[in-house]
Amino acid sequence: MLKEGDQAPDIRVHTDTGEDFRLSGLKGKRVVLYFYPKADTPGCTVEACEFRDGIQAFAKKDTAVVGISPDKPAAQAKFKTKYDLPFTLLADEDKTAAQAYGVWKEKNMYGKKVMGIERTTFVIAPDGTIEKIYSKVKAQGHAAAVLEAL
Repeated sequence: MLKEGDQAPDIRVHTDTGEDFRLSGLKGKRVVLYFYPKADTPGCTVEACEFRDGIQAFAKKDTAVVGISPDKPAAQAKFKTKYDLPFTLLADEDKTAAQAYGVWKEKNMYGKKVMGIERTTFVIAPDGTIEKIYSKVKAQGHAAAVLEAL
């Protein structure tokens, strides 16, 4: 289980445009890495749009916002376009990033146990260590809370 102060695992996945992405490529910059269950679903849309609406404020704090879910790059691209999201979305199709960050968990959906993403945000410091972890995130108001903490 990752904790604040740990080195953030380097992830290697594809972006919404199909390009290779490595988290280590953002070293030297603060990163808000937020895991969400599924593109273009109600809670995920609320969360993404709130990060979109605050993107200038994050930029003023020299902080990159990056969203990640198990969706395919094409689904991420469609979600990004539909809501005019000005940040990178990552496609963790094989869930290796979710597993590395400990957010691929058993969940209870309508009384049935299923595996899925536990909505979680990691603030990663410029040196690559985890500054802050937000677990079991409620989508509404989350982006503002992260921004305020920065």
